[in-house]
Amino acid sequence: MFTDIDLRSKLKDINGKGYKAYKSIEGVYQFEKYKLYIDHVQSDPFAPPSRVRVRVSQNKANFPVELFKNYHRRVALQDYLTRQVACAISMNAKGKMGTGKGGLIVIDRCGQEVLDRTSMVVSEKYVETRLSIGLPARGRKIMAREAEEILFEKVSKIINSSLLYKSLNKEQVQGYIELHEDQVYLQSALKEHKLVAFVANGSILPRESGISDKPLKGSNVIPFQSPKSLEVTFQLPNNGQITGMGIPKGITLIVGGGYHGKSTLLRAIERGVYHHIPGDGREFVLADPDAVKIRAEDGRSVQGVNISGFINNLPFQQDTKKFSSENASGSTSQAANIVEAIEVGTNLLMLDEDTSATNFMIRDGRMQQLVSKEQEPITPLIDRVRELYEKYAVSSILVVGGSGDYFNVADYIIKMENYAVKDVTKEAKRIASQNSDTRQQEVTNEFGISERIVDPVSLNLSPRDKVKVRGLHKIQFGRNDIDLHYVEQLVDDSQTNAIAEIIRYATKEYLKKRLPLIEVIEKVLEDISVSGLDVISPYQGQHPGNLALPRKHEICSAINRLRGVRML
Repeated sequence: MFTDIDLRSKLKDINGKGYKAYKSIEGVYQFEKYKLYIDHVQSDPFAPPSRVRVRVSQNKANFPVELFKNYHRRVALQDYLTRQVACAISMNAKGKMGTGKGGLIVIDRCGQEVLDRTSMVVSEKYVETRLSIGLPARGRKIMAREAEEILFEKVSKIINSSLLYKSLNKEQVQGYIELHEDQVYLQSALKEHKLVAFVANGSILPRESGISDKPLKGSNVIPFQSPKSLEVTFQLPNNGQITGMGIPKGITLIVGGGYHGKSTLLRAIERGVYHHIPGDGREFVLADPDAVKIRAEDGRSVQGVNISGFINNLPFQQDTKKFSSENASGSTSQAANIVEAIEVGTNLLMLDEDTSATNFMIRDGRMQQLVSKEQEPITPLIDRVRELYEKYAVSSILVVGGSGDYFNVADYIIKMENYAVKDVTKEAKRIASQNSDTRQQEVTNEFGISERIVDPVSLNLSPRDKVKVRGLHKIQFGRNDIDLHYVEQLVDDSQTNAIAEIIRYATKEYLKKRLPLIEVIEKVLEDISVSGLDVISPYQGQHPGNLALPRKHEICSAINRLRGVRML
């Protein structure tokens, strides 16, 4: 280990030299209040920034053990500190230095959700933050004085204001952790109360815009209020009683006119698999953690999925018990999405007719008369949705604006009217009973889920092949791309980074054992549970600062969409 004096000396020696001379400063340096780990120096000013860790021992950071005594408290504290470091960076590291990425200091960007991340580590021994720093140069000549300013002055100010307990608002820290603890408690209590989702009274569901996940503000925003018939109350561990709408297990419809809030409510519930930060408006909008949003996905790759429960007797004798396609239609992709979600263990499906294939959702009585069942290979969801609940314990929440036929199969029907919620179950059932229905149920074959095993040969990467993430929705895996644009519960670029590394890790550790896909993912997640997200990082023992924990559903969704993968 070196000292901060050694680092100053090294920087002085390489001043004005070619950029590659920065490599000489890689190593560990003891400063007065922390250790500075320069794990990797970028190859030139325009390359991805250098990877740096700053570790403060707990005898200086002084965070009470009570704040991180269990997994959920630790996740909340690490998330809070990541945001504090980001704020400190914005205050103390403004502007560029020299060319390229010089002067840049970055920590993993957090959104509205609280996620288990690698950007921060809190333990009984130390607090560690993982940063990316652009080392400055003029052209490709080292600017040592400016680098010293970054690594000594700016980093020191950032650490002093964000990673020392005495520098933080202690009530805010405590409140942040206790909110997260209450969210965890409430989400776990849903099953005990036979609920699949909960929306607290007073929640703000609309978002700022289509490109912003922050809450909409203004006098026109209508806070959520549950119908009395669906109101439930919970006693939270930290923040007392909370009341709101509980959505029971079974089949629930969300109906109403266009632009009255149906999809807004569903989107809030689908994001309820995550816990949200204070001020988000959806702090206590929570769903079964295994809930999956389903949609049609024209053109997606499907490999070896048993969709015969929904689609059978295709032309040219296509096998729908082991269906594969490089260019699935809306209906076949939606069928595959449902089957894959059940294969991974979902308890709740969420669908919006606006993003569904019409012929997959329903075939009305008139169409049945014109086109006989013998000529129609699709068994629509309306004829399977109760079976999914009664035989497989899979509930459904469906946004329906155009088909009252679903009234017959629903347990609960709620109506959105100017963003106000009404329980209209009795009225809808009365309407259904008073209007004759010529529609016939069209189930002609068994519904089933088949285990699938990934052929490990199909995922082999050559030494030349790369795994790259391009934003939230795209992974380059070797020579093939994974398109995740329609995996709607993927919320953070760092989750996508983790998915890419999980696939690589699973390929090396488990796929060669030819286990069922879900067992492979569960084994990877067990390794992460034991050793932390660092275990999947390609930078072992160094700087995996841009990973966030995804759910098993999004991991499997990525593998399922990898063109070139084969299922045994």
